[in-house]
Amino acid sequence: MPTSTQRQQEPQPAPPLPEPLRVPVADSHTHLDMQEPSVEEAIAAAASVGVTTLIQVGCDLERSRWAARTAAEHPSVHATVALHPNEAPRAAARGELESSLAEIEKLAALPQVLAVGETGLDYFRTGEDGRESQHYSFRSHIAIAKRQDRALVIHDRDAHADVLRILDEEGAPERTVFHCFSGDAEMAAHCASRGWFMSFAGNVTFKNAQPLRDALAVAPPELVLVETDAPFLTPAPYRGRPNAPYLVPVTLRAMAETKGMSEDSLAEHVAANTARAFGC
Repeated sequence: MPTSTQRQQEPQPAPPLPEPLRVPVADSHTHLDMQEPSVEEAIAAAASVGVTTLIQVGCDLERSRWAARTAAEHPSVHATVALHPNEAPRAAARGELESSLAEIEKLAALPQVLAVGETGLDYFRTGEDGRESQHYSFRSHIAIAKRQDRALVIHDRDAHADVLRILDEEGAPERTVFHCFSGDAEMAAHCASRGWFMSFAGNVTFKNAQPLRDALAVAPPELVLVETDAPFLTPAPYRGRPNAPYLVPVTLRAMAETKGMSEDSLAEHVAANTARAFGC
């Protein structure tokens, strides 16, 4: 008989397929390269429940190249490319930040690449010694997005004030998406006043996430997106188990309940918003 420690270390099974959505939507932010199923299996599982478009997100140079290649090979997959905020100080320490940013811009020009991101600021994992590199990288990504006429996908962790300040100083691209929105209702209202999209992930279903649900409640339906950020942030009741694009319906249904909307109505908004944000 396995010990309790052994049982805790055993991988949890993948959650079951949810009931399919009647209105197809996109997973606006996923990491297929970090998930166990093959790309083909992930696409098929998602499509079977009405998640017909996947936005594959790059986090460093190699993963951005992978995202671009994968999007070129699969019509239902589109790519974003960037250096994650936590990657910027590491690239700077290697003396590679400028060359990496130049390569990101080349990738951003490819037709299957619809956005620059995830970029932004992360003060949770990177201390003050890395902030200068993060700020420089963020400003550079904003400029790339505008030069290439791409959407901007923002990672914002414990850095709300500085993210908003830099966006105002640099001038946000016309299409700006806050991935895994983590602000409160006041910040949601601020983003709405700027016309920025807010993408909500599985953490909006967590018991301790009432401030996030308050933000979702005030976010205009025409600016709301849904994502998995898979393999991270698996929605309740499946926390601790692998996340994947096919679980978008679980999060979307919870979002609809929070907003007092029907599932179909919210899905229609999400589908239209994704098309406006990413052009897909």
